[in-house]
Amino acid sequence: MNTEKLFYQNAYIQTCPAIVQDCVVIKDHYGIVLDRTCFYPEGGGQPGDTGMLSDVRVFDTHEKDRQILHYTREALPPGTEVQAVIDWDRRFDLMQQHSGEHMLSGYIHSRWGYENVGFHMGADRITIDLSGELTWEELLEAEAAVNERIWKNEPVKVWYPSPEELGKIPYRSKKELTGDVRIVEIAGTDICACCGTHVAETGEIGLLKILNCEKFHEGVRVEMVCGRRAMEHLGQIFEQNRRVSQLLSARPAETAQAVADLAADQGEKRRRIYELEEKLFAVRAEERAGRGDVLLFYEELESDGVRRACDALQKRCGGRAAVCAGTDEAGYKYAVGFPGGDLRDLVREINETLHGRGGGKPFFVQGSVQARAEEIKAFFAARGFDGGTP
Repeated sequence: MNTEKLFYQNAYIQTCPAIVQDCVVIKDHYGIVLDRTCFYPEGGGQPGDTGMLSDVRVFDTHEKDRQILHYTREALPPGTEVQAVIDWDRRFDLMQQHSGEHMLSGYIHSRWGYENVGFHMGADRITIDLSGELTWEELLEAEAAVNERIWKNEPVKVWYPSPEELGKIPYRSKKELTGDVRIVEIAGTDICACCGTHVAETGEIGLLKILNCEKFHEGVRVEMVCGRRAMEHLGQIFEQNRRVSQLLSARPAETAQAVADLAADQGEKRRRIYELEEKLFAVRAEERAGRGDVLLFYEELESDGVRRACDALQKRCGGRAAVCAGTDEAGYKYAVGFPGGDLRDLVREINETLHGRGGGKPFFVQGSVQARAEEIKAFFAARGFDGGTP
């Protein structure tokens, strides 16, 4: 017995009485077959419905061999009378996303001739794979045009044309179709073969927002949201921007320029710090010119700073140059240089004795150690290094 598909009669049916026809064991769950259902099974890129069969939870819905299987963790014996109730908020959200996707894909197809070659409804956003490339500006054009059509609140027509009628309809489809073909038409925007559920009028979509676009195969992958998802996403973005505007003492519409100014200021400060570090490294290296093997400590340097300090020192000391920076609590970064020499045995001892890790070229090594400053000083002193007070 085939299940009566109430969702095709009316996508807004949220509940219906039904009788269990079969209970199929599927690995660790059951597939409940009803005589009639308002649950939409996964298909056409749209997830299956969830909800309740009386007191039994349905966590997914699929169709197999023309039977709709309501997936549950509990068995329901054939003949059981149940009240089927779908999770309507979830279903309506999916209807908003699906209808919005049709409108965007239809507009892009008519405007640039590209095909929708892939479509997925995720938990938080929709992805569309297009057969050609679009710029961000072109996508914003499409977004604006589609939203204008959404707000016209035009009807969404769903019907099964006869074979003769079907041959005259310029509908979108990923493959050639035969038999009963379900057509979804949104006036002036899209005509597409589709098995999913849709809103009755475009105004119910509310809003379409494109989130991202990236290169994908020979075309692009577009991420979008509609309806409640779009409102929630924009609300989150607005709240983040409001906080940023307060931190920057800038108006919400001026945060981009404020961030650009801040980045430029930080860039100038980083350049100035770099110059001062270079002068400090040169002075401290000059103070130790010709001393041979030398160990130098710095309180706070990034890894690149440790490298540059060591490079300056090895050019002046005339022997092996070692530089450490950090604290006893957090550990120390190190760099050792020996122009024309071989540090492989030394770095092995550093890592073994001072609980470190690192390496590099025979004449220059970098890494980090977990040891106290006095332990590091004693290690290098035992190997002939001249080390100053950290």
